[in-house]
Amino acid sequence: MKQVKIGIIGFGTVGAGVAAYLLENKTVIAKRIDMQLTLIGISDINIVTERDVNVPKELLTTDTNELIEKSDLIVELIGGITVAKDYILKALKQGKPIVTANKALLAEHGEELFAAAENSRANIYYEASVAGGIPIIKSLREGLAGNRIEKICGILNGTCNYILTKMEQDKTEFNTVLKKARELGYAEADPSFDIDGIDTAHKAVILASLAYGEWFRMKPIYIEGIRNISVIDIKFAEELEYKVKLLGIIKKSKDNVQIRVHPALIPSQKLMADIGGVNNGVFVKGIPVGEVLFCGRGAGMEATSSAVIADIIDVALNLKFSSHGRVPAFRTGKQFKNLIKMEDITTRYYIRVQVKDQLGVFSRISTILGEEKISISSLLQKEKHSTESVPIVIITHETQEKNISTAVKRIETLDVVIGKVNIIRIEDF
Repeated sequence: MKQVKIGIIGFGTVGAGVAAYLLENKTVIAKRIDMQLTLIGISDINIVTERDVNVPKELLTTDTNELIEKSDLIVELIGGITVAKDYILKALKQGKPIVTANKALLAEHGEELFAAAENSRANIYYEASVAGGIPIIKSLREGLAGNRIEKICGILNGTCNYILTKMEQDKTEFNTVLKKARELGYAEADPSFDIDGIDTAHKAVILASLAYGEWFRMKPIYIEGIRNISVIDIKFAEELEYKVKLLGIIKKSKDNVQIRVHPALIPSQKLMADIGGVNNGVFVKGIPVGEVLFCGRGAGMEATSSAVIADIIDVALNLKFSSHGRVPAFRTGKQFKNLIKMEDITTRYYIRVQVKDQLGVFSRISTILGEEKISISSLLQKEKHSTESVPIVIITHETQEKNISTAVKRIETLDVVIGKVNIIRIEDF
């Protein structure tokens, strides 16, 4: 039976989980693929601290370079975009295939890494970088390889989805739910990476690059997190039969593509709207497959370990049959002329304006909307509150972002408007 020697770089939560499950399931895996996957070492700068897994101490090392030399396959699980990149490039130069969960590194330096992989004829597999245990990378790369991908929309961050779900269920404001998420371990001590949409943007870049065969960069992508979502918006969304989700949105339009991350209203009757808690979901529209939805656990040791081990098995089979590049991650070469600017996207909008309870207020607001070529689809206006102000909620027909931005700025200058105007984009699916 052929043996593949595996080296894991990084002994954090995921690295420990992958090591434990590789050892625990090695007999089952060997029977399935007629190969022996042998874990020969785990490198980390800290091999003293106890982990909650049973891994033999003799497998632990601080010498990553030696581990790379001895291994047939390298699993990078340290994260970050500096040291991790150096180790991956070192392994690739030696012709060693890579399995990684490092979404930030792939999003920022994917083009360079895959060029190095092509030069060395070594594969990079990265299922665990997007949506945890959901096999979305493999599905796009293989199961949907015969499709033209028209659209991908993803709930890609479990922290944000948990917060928005609890705000909806408990009618509790953002900061209170965030504190609870920290206590439960669903949010980091500094949650900015998640709640400001950066994590979702990394994953959206990877999905877009895989779907369209070229690496898109982070810089021009519009990114908006969930800090400004309030319970009042969630309540109004419910009345209008919508739910609020943070989405990574990728759409193709002729020779152009758009990639954006922001909160959005989803119709409540759509399956995507029911994906709650820390779960992830990815909607794909392709031709000829039509619409498909993937959902499941998007993070955590178990789900991520499952994805990493699946990649290890794929790479091991490639080594067994000497099939480099059997399913390439993408083909280089520009397909799209432009990444559509946010100001040029077209969608529907939810607009909430807090106004003084006076006659003629809505007329003044609707006049501005009309002048900016924004058509109103529906209107929701509440009776007088004790504060002598009322919220007005407007749903628009499709219009350009630049028109909405101009209209909002004008509306906020009206003497009858209190505070900032809040907008949430709508994805109708």
